[in-house]
Amino acid sequence: MSHSAAIRHLDVSLLPPDNLRLQNLCGPLDENLRQIETAFDISISRRGEHCRISGEPAQTRLASQALTHFYALAADALPLETIQLDLVELARKSTCAKGDEALSVGNVDLHTRKHGLHGRTPNQVNYLQQIQAHDITFGVGPAGTGKTYLAVAAAVDAFERELVSRIVLVRPAVEAGERLGFLPGDLAQKVDPYLRPLYDALYELMGFEKVTKLFEKQCIEIAPLAYMRGRTLSNAFIILDEAQNTTPEQMKMFLTRIGIGAKAVITGDVTQVDLPRGHRSGLIEARQILLGVRGLAFVDFNASDVVRHPLVARIVEAYEQHGHIKR
Repeated sequence: MSHSAAIRHLDVSLLPPDNLRLQNLCGPLDENLRQIETAFDISISRRGEHCRISGEPAQTRLASQALTHFYALAADALPLETIQLDLVELARKSTCAKGDEALSVGNVDLHTRKHGLHGRTPNQVNYLQQIQAHDITFGVGPAGTGKTYLAVAAAVDAFERELVSRIVLVRPAVEAGERLGFLPGDLAQKVDPYLRPLYDALYELMGFEKVTKLFEKQCIEIAPLAYMRGRTLSNAFIILDEAQNTTPEQMKMFLTRIGIGAKAVITGDVTQVDLPRGHRSGLIEARQILLGVRGLAFVDFNASDVVRHPLVARIVEAYEQHGHIKR
C-alpha cells in the first residue's frame, strides 16, 4: 500500500443485511475479500454488514463499488473465477469512465459452450474484432492476458458456425529441440506437454467428449511446427502458440502454409523467449517485416489485460519496469 499520508478510510454498509449473502461474499476463510484487497491494494475490515475500507481514496471508492457489486450477486456462492474476472471488468469500466479508453465499438459474442464469453478489456475486445476482420492476426503480450484462450474461443466459434472445417493447433517444442522422437508415445503423445494449454481451453469451451470425437474425426489436429513444412492448410482455423520461440525461418515457413479459406492467429510473449542464446525470435522479426503489410493485424496486450490472479498484473508490471531499467 502507498504512503500512510495518503491512506483514507471509507465505511460501507451492505444492505439489506443478509447473513447468507455476507457468507457468500466473503468466501471460505474470507478468500473473496482477500481478492478484492489484492486487486485494489486496500485493506478491508468487517463487522457484520459494516465494512471499513482503508487505502488511497480512488482505490477505496473502487473497492466499495466492487463490494456492492458482489453483494448483489451473493444470493448464491461466488466462485473464485467469477470474483477475479469481474474485478477485471470493474477495473476496465472505471478506466473507461475516466475517458482513458474508448469502448464505443461493440463487443464480440462467441458461440461456445461457455455462455457470455467475450473480451473483458479494450485490448481483448479489439483482439477478437481483429481476428474476425483479418485472416492473420498477431496477439503479443504477457502471460495471463487471454491471448491463447481467446484465440481458441474464436476458433471454436468459427468451427461451430461452420466457417472453417477444422481447427489446427501448432506450437514449437523448444525444450526438446526438433528431437521429438526421443519422447515416448505416438506423435500426439510426444507433443502433448507443449499443447496442454490449448487442450485445456478446448475442453472448457467444447466439452471433453466432443473434443475427443473431433480429434478422432481429424476435425481438430495437432501439428508440431517441425512437421509443418510442405503442407498447405485450407478451410482451417490455425493457432500458433508461443510464437516467440520460433526462429525467423520457422515463422516464414508457418505463414506460407496458410491456404484458401483459412484463418490464423499467432500468439506470443516477446519477453519470454526460450530459444538458445544468439537465436533471433521469429515473432520479433515478423513484426518488423510485416508491420506495413495490409490484411494483417497486430494487437498488443499489457498488464492491464491480465485476467488471472490480481497479483499477476503487478508481477508483470514489476518485470516490465525492471526491463526498462536494464535497457
